[in-house]
Amino acid sequence: MAVILIGDVQSSAAYVRQKELKAKEIGAEVKIFRFDETVTNAGIENLIKKLDADLNIHGIILQRPAPKSLRIEKLEELITPQKEIDGFGKHTLYTVPVAAAVFEILGEIFGNLNETESFSDWLASKKIVVLGKGETAGQPIIDYFRAREIEPIIIDSKTENKNAMLKNADIIVSAVGKRGIITSLDLKNGVILIGIGLSADDEGKTKGDYNDTEVEQIASFYTPTPGGVGPVNVALLLENLVQASESLAK
Repeated sequence: MAVILIGDVQSSAAYVRQKELKAKEIGAEVKIFRFDETVTNAGIENLIKKLDADLNIHGIILQRPAPKSLRIEKLEELITPQKEIDGFGKHTLYTVPVAAAVFEILGEIFGNLNETESFSDWLASKKIVVLGKGETAGQPIIDYFRAREIEPIIIDSKTENKNAMLKNADIIVSAVGKRGIITSLDLKNGVILIGIGLSADDEGKTKGDYNDTEVEQIASFYTPTPGGVGPVNVALLLENLVQASESLAK
């Protein structure tokens, strides 16, 4: 697996470290190519073409977010669909892992509830809020819900009455990457809370969009940070890598 990491985004660097560690556990070799933000489109294009032609490379990740100076969608189109394992490319064969991870976790929660209805009916009966619609998490998650005919309530920086929307939600997926964006005052008792967004505190430690200790007495289920969605996300990415290697071996 080849990972192209551009710029100094701490959450991206932390995620790449997880990918590298877990990939090694399943016997996959990881090559990380690091660039600063001054790298040109031509420089990344040449690297992608080289990696794409390498028979020993089965998955290529152009880590998002990338600098706005790069034409990331065009660059992703240079990756053979079988190798575009992060799921963002126009012609990719794979689901964006973070979106699939949210549904994987919701499925586990549903299974623990011993509900008599189907998982899809259970989801359709809930008020679902997605907080944030960024390209790396929020928007892929929104698209994943919509592909299953579920329309979530979307909150972004321009949304009015955010607090009321959060307070009425049965399920909240937070993908902002800002500490304290959700507090206990924003939640109703029994809410299901899934935290995607990551940011660093003053000591450089990775934190989520809410404080685990603050929400644990209110939420019926919540994902902790670290150790919540991240490991599921990485596991699904590596599942894509395995599928890619099997496909390319045929």
